[in-house]
Amino acid sequence: MTTIQAIIIAIVEGITEFLPISSTGHMVITSAVMHIADDAFTKYFEVCIQLGAILSVLVLYFKKFIDFRHPSFYLKLIIAVIPSLIMGKLLNDFIDDNLGKPIVIAIVMISGGILLLFVDNWFRKPQIHTTDEIDHKLSFKIGLFQCLAIIFPGLSRSAATIIGGMSQKISRQAAAEFSFFLAVPTMFAATGYKSLKYIKEHGMFTSDQLVTIGIGNLVAFLVALLAIKLFISYVKEKGFRLFGVYRIILGIIVLILLQKGWIG
Repeated sequence: MTTIQAIIIAIVEGITEFLPISSTGHMVITSAVMHIADDAFTKYFEVCIQLGAILSVLVLYFKKFIDFRHPSFYLKLIIAVIPSLIMGKLLNDFIDDNLGKPIVIAIVMISGGILLLFVDNWFRKPQIHTTDEIDHKLSFKIGLFQCLAIIFPGLSRSAATIIGGMSQKISRQAAAEFSFFLAVPTMFAATGYKSLKYIKEHGMFTSDQLVTIGIGNLVAFLVALLAIKLFISYVKEKGFRLFGVYRIILGIIVLILLQKGWIG
């Protein structure tokens, strides 16, 4: 992986991390299009730069994360992240070996797109309008929905948690914001686990790899700062239908490229 390729993947990550279109799926497809080797470091890089994008949440919602007068906020995130930690641990090797493939992601991308076409009509009358109204029970349920993104790469973590939240009568904006908050402990845990696993199996990172990781995280962080603001503004007014159409079109394009042998 060259520095330019790493920057391109990081830009894709920063744009897509908080959109319900699967950042992981986009990075896998981008790597395949650029014919980047599907090796251990590439897989690790595609996980660790998600942490860079997630750090933008800490910047944009800084006051929320340092308000220690309300410990319930932190407890809700802990409760919500537990299911995905267990599921990720149990299925990590199987997912890495069998599900992170362009054809699987394309199929899940299309399926999730069809779902997004109708989700706004299904959940028209929310009863919960702020993240403060989300209780511990709802937090756990959203955490269960997040597990779907682990089982089905290409579904999108944000799509799973936002739609899951909306199914529990949470407004689009509140569900999206809670999804952002939940991403912080989730990606800290995922990156920490992947880092230890990589070092155990392949040894310490080389200096070139560390530079690539640093550049990737920085680019993803800067791009994600803008993406979050645009996403919240758009979803609040327009909903998810456009994202559904995009997912379906992209999934079909990827299937065509695979059938033609233009990507592997």
